[in-house]
Amino acid sequence: MNKEVLLNTELKGLKMFRKGKVRDVYDLGDKLLIVSTDRISCFDVVLPCGIPYKGAVLTALSCFWFDFLKDIIPNHFITADLDKYPQELRKFRKELSGRSMLAVKSKALSVECIVRGYLSGSGWKEYQKEQSVCGIKLPPGLKESAKLPEPIFTPSTKADSGHDQNVNQEYIENLIGREIAGKIARASIDIYEKAAGFALSKGIIIADTKFEFGIFNEKVILIDEVLTPDSSRFWPLDTYASGKAQASFDKQFVRDYLEALDWDKMPPAPGLPGDIIEKTSWKYLEVYKNLTGKELQLC
Repeated sequence: MNKEVLLNTELKGLKMFRKGKVRDVYDLGDKLLIVSTDRISCFDVVLPCGIPYKGAVLTALSCFWFDFLKDIIPNHFITADLDKYPQELRKFRKELSGRSMLAVKSKALSVECIVRGYLSGSGWKEYQKEQSVCGIKLPPGLKESAKLPEPIFTPSTKADSGHDQNVNQEYIENLIGREIAGKIARASIDIYEKAAGFALSKGIIIADTKFEFGIFNEKVILIDEVLTPDSSRFWPLDTYASGKAQASFDKQFVRDYLEALDWDKMPPAPGLPGDIIEKTSWKYLEVYKNLTGKELQLC
């Protein structure tokens, strides 16, 4: 793995299952090959440039969390060890090494499971107008970035293109059934609380995050990525203070840069200057090191 970015994969002979904003997913029959590229998306638009080591961080951090959280709920992870992949995949070692995993093929639930522990982003904007977040009433007088009295579950639709829409628990009960809706809501809070407590011990606040779930062998499992800088807001504990926006170890840094431009958040997206790319790469690598206690193995 080197500093050159990987923006797209073309693994000849393999069937593309889904090409997401960041991941290229290949169909292996009863399994999926998930490749995390170095693409970065903001405001639902994929930027033309990549972030060095980003795909490697997303994969390694997800592997770490899948293992850490497996006592709460099963997940789709099989292995990220290339030597344990089917023989026909090993010829793609250059593209797959350090940035891919094998996963069971589940039926994905069409819900984004968002948990918020702090008041930030769109939640802060809504709170200022309505004293609520996604329709959940909150105490008066909270400041930006304030810790919430308890974590809240604020699901949204999962759009293949365009923007997700915030919905309530009743909506997802009607969509996927009351039992499954209740299970993913409880699991989301339990996962967040365990991970947030661990991260805090490492000097990182998990302000909010999102999860995805699927059905495999008639059971709900955790899928996709989990608790990465793409899906979460990570704040350094040592500089945290409510009443303002926070420094972060995630792609909020890129969003903030783009917000300052004269861009309408519609394709095509502008490129990023070299210093923004380099600092974003550093932030991803740094949060991995802080959370796991290890340097990402780069070569």
